[in-house]
Amino acid sequence: MESKMFCYQCQETAGNKGCTVKGVCGKTAEIANLQDKLIFATKKLCAAKVPNVGKIVTLNLFCTITNANFDAKFLNDRINLTLNLIPKNFTVPEKIGVLSTEDEDIRSLRELITYGLKGMAAYLYHANALGYDDEKINAFMQETLAKLLDDKLSGEDLISLALETGKFGVYTMALLDKANTETFGNPEITKVNIGVRKNPAILISGHDFADLEQLLKQTENTGVDIYTHGEMLPAHYYPKFKKYKNFVGNYGNAWHLQQKEFEKFNGAILLTTNCLVPPKESYKDRVFTTGAVAFEGCTYIDEVKGKKDFTPLIECAKKCPPPTEIEKGEIVGGFAHEQVFALADKVVDAVKSGAIKKFIVMAGCDGRQKSREYYTEFAKALPKDTVILTAGCAKYKFIKLPLGDIGGIPRVLDAGQCNDSYSLALIALKLKEVFKLDDINKLPIVYNISWLEQKAHIVLLALLYLGVKNIHLGPTLPAFLSPNVTKVLVENFGIGTISTVEDDIKNWI
Repeated sequence: MESKMFCYQCQETAGNKGCTVKGVCGKTAEIANLQDKLIFATKKLCAAKVPNVGKIVTLNLFCTITNANFDAKFLNDRINLTLNLIPKNFTVPEKIGVLSTEDEDIRSLRELITYGLKGMAAYLYHANALGYDDEKINAFMQETLAKLLDDKLSGEDLISLALETGKFGVYTMALLDKANTETFGNPEITKVNIGVRKNPAILISGHDFADLEQLLKQTENTGVDIYTHGEMLPAHYYPKFKKYKNFVGNYGNAWHLQQKEFEKFNGAILLTTNCLVPPKESYKDRVFTTGAVAFEGCTYIDEVKGKKDFTPLIECAKKCPPPTEIEKGEIVGGFAHEQVFALADKVVDAVKSGAIKKFIVMAGCDGRQKSREYYTEFAKALPKDTVILTAGCAKYKFIKLPLGDIGGIPRVLDAGQCNDSYSLALIALKLKEVFKLDDINKLPIVYNISWLEQKAHIVLLALLYLGVKNIHLGPTLPAFLSPNVTKVLVENFGIGTISTVEDDIKNWI
């Protein structure tokens, strides 16, 4: 039977080979093929060297990330906008998409770079939303997209380009870190409530702090509480958000549990970026989307002259009952680079005394596969003289466990969102400096990374660019890595996967 689509950009792709009928994420073949068409048109736009298209390219890439956009009209509008900017009435040929590159290794490397650029675009989009941009990053993205159409580039050329993508991934995460900290202050150690109050409420999910700030301003003194969900949790760590009296806590867990948790939340829900699971009919009328995320049948809130009017969302919330409580307690986080640097002497003393033997970086993504229970069991099984460094929604597999502390240092240090893996890299570089090491890989750090989508790809490429080796990826290696490309990553960078908790603890710790 002929495939209706082909996509293998995320970890949950069917059979770890590729989705060919419908995406495991929920996207239809129609949506998958429109996304392929948009990516191809965007590459052609970049090859044509059309000026002043940075924000168009960024959004085009971002809206094709896993679990972001399921709306055919949105995607068709982006395709038409892009095509109309390309000179000479360009049209998209029939044979496009991943499999149009016949050489397996070239295809693998092209997709590795494409997915890295998608992740980079997501981070650049958030920086742009706060008024920050960098023309060197935009130029690199556009030049690289054009190069992915060049059949003259060899495998060696593409490997170099992948590492260069990692280099600009570091620049982009640094830009977003600057945008966040200069706008909202440096994250600080914070206890976040995970219970509920008795007021009507809005649940905001995704990653976009600019959207959150506008929503908080518009809901002041309305009687509507604001809760974060998923990757929006780290907003509570930023000083500027703490002034809002109706910013009351975090509700629920990672993205894949939202169908159950959104139903129990009862109130209005705002999706600001990817991590949308196709909503159930029982609460679909309470779901609003904005930015790169859209779903047919859900109200989309567009930006007009740099502002978004969340009135429909707020009015919906006012008519809803308060959230149903699903848990009680607190989450402690806020261990981004400046906060950890402030604790540096305490951390160094703990390492020198032997109180802390190793740091385990368990960053990345959570997901719905049963195999991901490994990360919970791994965290439970770690010796009590180890500290977990985390960022991204991977934290939900273990951040609520009673793992205790070491001399007042919590055994789980949450730096924030997936882009805050940049903080983890800075922390590692700072430790290298403090201990006067000539190689970052001599630090007592183990990298046990769970991945799902394309923002994890740019984080991986960034770590490789920084020289980090022996990174373990799970639950599986990416399906888009061909055997030969995998061999290069294993031989040159020590990339590996996970096995059992018992064996991995024995071999790594």
